[in-house]
Amino acid sequence: MINQKKIIVVLPAYNASNTLLATYNEIPFDIVDDVILVDDNSTDNTLELAKELGIKNTIKHENNLGYGGNQKSCYNKALDLDADIVIMLHPDYQYTPKLIHSMSYLIANDVYPVVIGSRILGKGALKGGMPMYKYISNRFLTLFQNIVMNQKLSEYHTGYRAYSREVLTKIKYNQNSDDFIFDNQFLAQIFYNGFEIAEITCPTKYFDDASSINFSRSVKYGLGVMKTSVLYFLSKNKIYKSKLFK
Repeated sequence: MINQKKIIVVLPAYNASNTLLATYNEIPFDIVDDVILVDDNSTDNTLELAKELGIKNTIKHENNLGYGGNQKSCYNKALDLDADIVIMLHPDYQYTPKLIHSMSYLIANDVYPVVIGSRILGKGALKGGMPMYKYISNRFLTLFQNIVMNQKLSEYHTGYRAYSREVLTKIKYNQNSDDFIFDNQFLAQIFYNGFEIAEITCPTKYFDDASSINFSRSVKYGLGVMKTSVLYFLSKNKIYKSKLFK
């Protein structure tokens, strides 16, 4: 705990058996109170390995619900366990758990209610091996969103995030998509509800076992990002009220 606030790390997992151990071993248990792993119907032994590591709170989806669906189960369980701060960490070891201290302290000391690890601040993305087409699309989409949504994030597409309990209880994230666009919808809803977001520089790694989406799904995601931003603009300016922002 920090300032008597319970900290829970959630691991949305899919075929993460090759990287789960490395991820888990770097979690700072001097402040982290609990870990939740949700297995989205993996075809490997992710769930068995999680139990061997001593992760008591595990959930297995009988059907693959998707990245967004996995997160919903993660956050619902964390709230059930009375978490005050929830860190969403990918178990594919693409993001280092060593930033959990920094992210948690910002929330525990009531500086910010949301903290994200940015791969774009500094040179973390390209240095870590992000494909150039993904880097360029990241920059384009982020610029588009900042203009349309009148915000100033360095990126909207990182999967490393920390939330206060207040944010998770106020935002109706269970109504969001079960696909990868879930993350982007969530950030838009955070801004819509008046919460501020802090960013910290985050190194990242791209390698064979790190999760990634292919080009066609990237295009679908990009179109979804632009749609979310436009719906935010229309809702914020009371032109059209999207169900995302009700």
